[in-house]
Amino acid sequence: MISDLIGSVNNLVWGVPMLALLLGTGLYLTIGLGFMPILRIPYAFGQLIKGGKRHDAEEGDVSPFGALMTALSSTVGTGNIAGVAVAIAIGGPGALFWMWMTALVGMATKYAEGVLAVKFREVDADGRHVGGPMYYIKNGMGKNWVWLGGLFAIFGVFASLGTGNYIQAVSVADALHSSYGVPIWITGLVMMGLAAAVILGGIKRIANVAGKLVPSMAAFYFIAGVIVLILNADAIPDAFSLVISRAFGFDAAAGGFSGALLMLAMQRGVARGIFSNEAGQGSAPIAHAAAKNKDPVNQGIIAMLGTFIDTIVICSITGLAILATGVIPPECNAVSILTNDVMPAICDTGPPITISAFEAALPGVGMHVVTISLALFAFTTILGWSYYGERCAEYLFSEKAVLPYRIIYVGVVFAATMVLYAGDDVDAVINTVWLATDTLTGAMAAPNLVALLALSPLVFKLTRDYFEREKAARKSGK
Repeated sequence: MISDLIGSVNNLVWGVPMLALLLGTGLYLTIGLGFMPILRIPYAFGQLIKGGKRHDAEEGDVSPFGALMTALSSTVGTGNIAGVAVAIAIGGPGALFWMWMTALVGMATKYAEGVLAVKFREVDADGRHVGGPMYYIKNGMGKNWVWLGGLFAIFGVFASLGTGNYIQAVSVADALHSSYGVPIWITGLVMMGLAAAVILGGIKRIANVAGKLVPSMAAFYFIAGVIVLILNADAIPDAFSLVISRAFGFDAAAGGFSGALLMLAMQRGVARGIFSNEAGQGSAPIAHAAAKNKDPVNQGIIAMLGTFIDTIVICSITGLAILATGVIPPECNAVSILTNDVMPAICDTGPPITISAFEAALPGVGMHVVTISLALFAFTTILGWSYYGERCAEYLFSEKAVLPYRIIYVGVVFAATMVLYAGDDVDAVINTVWLATDTLTGAMAAPNLVALLALSPLVFKLTRDYFEREKAARKSGK
């Protein structure tokens, strides 16, 4: 009964109105910025590469690259492996197209978040640079809106313990136990120890570890995925054709166009895309607020790369690998699901589908690639979300809450894995917690989107001024 109640709330939070608001905000910002985030992708990578030593002397706690890696550590996670598979299994191949569209407009959302995070950040009593939606709500929208920032922080604390910690820890323990027989309690202890070694060191240590681990694990998964695609190169054109046709509801089995198929592909693609890249959710700007970068626009440009890397690059590898190898179970057919109103359990379980895709192309190796990637992705998500929750706790309770929060967070890593010993009730427990934390994660978006829309004129102005200065500097030869 509790699970059904939470599920109803979850459907409301992640329903059509919220998805439309997330997409609509991204589209509005994209148009208002003159499509700058999409057109300036090469420029953004250039700024990221050049931004190291140039910003070393500026105020902040970590480099712009370190801030981006911290943000990516929380977004590159189970959603890139399991989430994409579930989106395609339920919403059909067209769901991948809507994930791409979500990412393209989401880049503008992530850009605006990065701009406002640096513009309105503060320095706390311990000398840390703190920021994020709660701070740009308070400092940008005025005292009458402080309650909205507090609401975001409350959602953020609980979401960090659930989505960012509990679910990830369970995923790692379950994957290593299923694939390699590693005892669950050992995985829990090792993860807790590793997490403590990093998290108790604060943002500088998190950024340092993320700066090494995130690029390495992303490259490992990307290269393996490219090999899968090369081995199935002849199937890629048909995969793209399916993605485009099904994205707009066209299916021969359904007799041509189907509005229901269109809505299913759109809803699943948008929901999973946002879950993966977190554009509009308000988490990433908390990390970017700590960057050694005095220019809000410059950090915003770097911030938007997070969405591009997460969804356009990594999620695409997963989606195309699944479609090119043709491993979607027959019962996971969007037409059948709509017709019979029945959701086969395997369609809502992502990792086995992705493992099947990699194993089909790389027998004896693919399973290990996906399992190891899933474990690494989930662990870095634990690290990234610890910082988000910590900043939210500090906003609510002052600097004194930082150390207690870190200790509780590290403890949850081990405690979460113990739920796998719950016997017959384990699936029900995990599903209930998943729904609850997923609801809180979605609820974080509402205060953040209000702030983005309210402060969008400032974002547009800062952007114009930045590029006018750049243009003038080029003309003067500086």
